[in-house]
Parts: sequence; structure tokens; C-alpha cells
Amino acid sequence: MRYLLALALLLASATSLTAHPDDSARHNDIVEVAQDAGQFQTLLAAAEAAGLVGTLKGDGPLTVFAPTDKAFERLPAGTVQRLLRPENRSELRALLTYHVVPGRIRARDLLQQSSARTVNGARVPFGLRIQGANVIQADVRASNGIIHVIDAVLMPSGGASAATPMAAAALDLIDRAIERGVPLFNRGDADACAAIYEVTARALLTLGGDDLPRQTMRALENGLRQMGRTHSANDRAWALRDALDEAYASLRNDRRMMAGR
Repeated sequence: MRYLLALALLLASATSLTAHPDDSARHNDIVEVAQDAGQFQTLLAAAEAAGLVGTLKGDGPLTVFAPTDKAFERLPAGTVQRLLRPENRSELRALLTYHVVPGRIRARDLLQQSSARTVNGARVPFGLRIQGANVIQADVRASNGIIHVIDAVLMPSGGASAATPMAAAALDLIDRAIERGVPLFNRGDADACAAIYEVTARALLTLGGDDLPRQTMRALENGLRQMGRTHSANDRAWALRDALDEAYASLRNDRRMMAGR
């Protein structure tokens, strides 16, 4: 069984993936917050066309950099209409998932990190600005994450596999989860190790949708089921570790097959 890299991405800060007292269920989910705001109609229509509404309403947590309607209006004429056509669904998904990062990244984290890997698979740079966009409202709370309102649409610059952006991101998340979990397990903290593996598995199931191989999703689902059948922290950690290893192998095989087409 291979020891891979760490979950530093999902743990964008030490508390990125843990619940905070101020992020309780009293807030609406990301989609409901966006609907109530009234300035994200284009973004919501695009998410619906791309089949991402379920993801944005899932457990998360997610950080969404949300362009306003005015931001979409600044795109070249006809761009939005073209992206909303059914034949351009993959391109639209790639664009929208570039605006979503697993975990909760607050405004203070934006100033402490230089970038994070998005669900698209490419890294988005940030600091005082997000790529070339200004944050016009930060830390809008939702029950399943954080929204930062931005005044421009972010454009992926590449760096991930164009054929399988979600697979590239998933490989990276699994890599990082195992490196983070292994030292904890070896120090005797199997509970913390299992928690990291569980967060990773659930995040991939929430975000994967139709973009990850069915074999990958089955491995993660089976691992979570096995985890639920035992009270032993060691057994939970190993059940999830085996699932992540199987998911990783299926993703690597899927990418090789695609490359050979």
C-alpha cells in the first residue's frame, strides 16, 4: 500500500474542513443564499445548465467565488449564450468549477495563501484579488460553505488535464489526504486519520457527479459503508484507506485509457 502526499489542499488552513460554531444550519445553503441575494441570476442559470446545483446544495463544505450578474455582462457579447447551449456543457462545467474550492476559505485565509486548487483541477491565484477579480463582499456564510462575491468571471489558465479536470483534482486530494493521515495513524491517532480520510471521500462523492469514473465512486461508497460497520478507529482508518487506494488506482487507469484514445 503506497504512502502518497498530504491533505494540505483540503485543509486550506488548519480549520478549513472542520465545522465552526458560526457556520451552523441556521444559514441557508449556497444556492439559497445566492437566490436570496438577487444578483446571481446568471450564475444560478449557468449552474443549472451545467448540472452543478446539486453539488452546490450538498454537504460541502465549499468555498465559492461568485461572479455577480454585472460580472457576466462584462464578458464578450454572446459568451454566456454560447456557454449555456447543451453542446457546450463540458466547457461551462470547467468554467464554473474553477470558481469552487473544497473546504472553507475565509477572507483572512486569502491573504495567507497564494492559491488553491479548484474543483476544476487548476489552481486559482488569490491574495488581495482573486486572479483579476476584486472581492466586493467576503465571508458570506452558508450552511455548507462560504461565498466571496467577485466583480469578474474567473478564467482557467490551464495546468490541469483538459480531458479530466475533476480526475486531476481528485488524484491530488487523495494524494494529500493520505500523506496527512499516515503520520497521524503512525502516532497512534487513528481517529484523526480516519476523519481526514472520511472528509476526503465524502468531498469527492459530493463533487464528483458525472465527472469521475463509476468505479471510483463505488470504491468511496463501499469504504464509507465499511467504516460505518465498525467502532474501531483503526478499522475505520484502514477501511477508508483501502477505499482511497482503490479510487486512486481507478482514476489513474481511467486517465491512461483516455490518453490512449
